[in-house]
Amino acid sequence: MAILYQHKIQEQLRFIGKKANRPFISWSEEIDHVDPVYFFSLGQACSFRQRFYWSDRTNETVYVGLGCTYIIETEEKEQRFRTVETEWKRWMEQTASYSNGTDAVPIIFGGFSFDPFKPRTEKWRAFPHAKMIVPTVLLSLKNGKATLTVTMRSEQNEEIIKKIGMLIRLLYQEQKQQTSSLPPLITYKEVQKEEWFDAVKKTIENIRKGKFDKVVLAREARLSFADAIDPSVVLQQLREQQPFSYIFAFEQEGQCFIGASPEQLVKKEKDTCYSICLAGSIRRGKTLQEDEQLGKWLMNDEKNLREHQFVVQMIKEAIEAVCKRVQIPSSPQLLKLQHIQHLYTPVIGEKCRAASVLSIVEQMHPTPALGGTPREKAIKEIREAEPLDRGWYAAPIGWMDAEGNGEFAVAIRSGLLQGKEASIFAGCGVVGDSDPMSEYEETKVKFTPMLSALGVERDE
Repeated sequence: MAILYQHKIQEQLRFIGKKANRPFISWSEEIDHVDPVYFFSLGQACSFRQRFYWSDRTNETVYVGLGCTYIIETEEKEQRFRTVETEWKRWMEQTASYSNGTDAVPIIFGGFSFDPFKPRTEKWRAFPHAKMIVPTVLLSLKNGKATLTVTMRSEQNEEIIKKIGMLIRLLYQEQKQQTSSLPPLITYKEVQKEEWFDAVKKTIENIRKGKFDKVVLAREARLSFADAIDPSVVLQQLREQQPFSYIFAFEQEGQCFIGASPEQLVKKEKDTCYSICLAGSIRRGKTLQEDEQLGKWLMNDEKNLREHQFVVQMIKEAIEAVCKRVQIPSSPQLLKLQHIQHLYTPVIGEKCRAASVLSIVEQMHPTPALGGTPREKAIKEIREAEPLDRGWYAAPIGWMDAEGNGEFAVAIRSGLLQGKEASIFAGCGVVGDSDPMSEYEETKVKFTPMLSALGVERDE
C-alpha cells in the first residue's frame, strides 16, 4: 500500500512539474494523521539537511518542514523584516499552486537575531540576522486534518521527487524507526558567570541613576555530552514536558535552535491580532500549598508587577497603532507552567490594518520582557554590558503564509544544539530594587525546561 501511494505521489509531481508555467510548483493533498515528531525525525533518513518544527500553545496548529526549496536570508540591520516580506511576495508570484481539495498553501518559517548591531560570534554562524525558508515538504496539522504540501522547482526536480518517495515509504511502513536516547552529560559550565554578575550590578546602579527603568540581562550555560544530541529526542521531551508552550526547532547546517517558549509575540488571523504580555516570574511550589503561596506572592509583589506593567503598556501601544479596537484586562493573571509561573495578560486587537504579521513583529520586537524600557536605551545597555551573543535567543521565531497571516513566538526557554554540545540561555528583568543573587536564581529556574529536555537534572 505504501509503495503504491509513493508511486502515485511521485507521478503526480512529475506531471504537475511538466505542465507548470512558473518556476516553482506547490502541491497539497490531505493524508492520514502522522506523528509530527516522527515526521521530523525522518528528515535525516531522507537526507533533508534543513528541518523545522512548530506547534502553538494549544497544539492545534503544528507545522513540520523538511528540506528547503527557497531561502530568504539577509544580513541587513535596518530593513530585515521588510526585506523578508518583499522577497516572500515576489517568490509567491513565481509559484503555481495545486491542491487536491485542501486549502493548504506554502508558508515560510524562520526567525531573526535579537540584535543585529551586536557583534556575532562563530556559535551563531548558521543563523543570520534574518532567515526564513520555504520547506520542500511541509506537514500541516490543523483542525484535526493532516496535509502534505510539496514545494519544488518545476524543472530539474527528479532528485527531490525520489527523496519524497523515500519519505512516503518510510512514513507508512509498518515497522517505524526507533528513536534514540539522550547521551550522558559530561560537563556543565556557566559561561562568564562573574562577568554577568558585574553587568547586573552595574545596570542596577544605572537604573537608580535614572538612565532607564528596566534592562533584561541574559546568560548562557554550556553543556557537553558523551555523544551527539538527536534533536528529535529533545523535541519529544519538550512536547511531553511543556504541553502549554510553543515548541519550536530550526535546524540549519547540522545545528539546531530548539525550545519551548511560553511567550507569544503576535499572531495575525485576517483582521484580528493577538499578543501576550508575560513578565514577572517565580518557581513552582513543591506542594499545592507552597505553589499557591508563591503565586499569591507574585500577584502582589511590587517589583514584578511594575516589570509586568512595562510590558503591558508597550504591547498595548503597539497593537493600538495597527488595530481599531483593543481588548486588554485591567490586571494580570497567573500562567502556571511545569517549572515556573508567570504574570500574564492577554491582548486582542480587532480591525487590524497591518499588511502582514511581519510588519507587526517589526514594531513589537523586542518587548520590555526581553529588552527593557525605554527600548533603545535598554538595548544599547544590553549590547554593551551583557557578556553574551544572544543570536536568535529571545528573538522572533515563527511562520507566515501568502496572505500575511501567521504567528511568532519569543524564542526563550531555548538552546542551540551543536553535535555533542549545547548552549542554553536564560534572562531576567533588572530594575532598580533588583538583587543580583535573586536574579541569578531566577535564571537557574528558567534553565530548567531545557535542562530537563536534555535529560539533565538540576543537581547534576
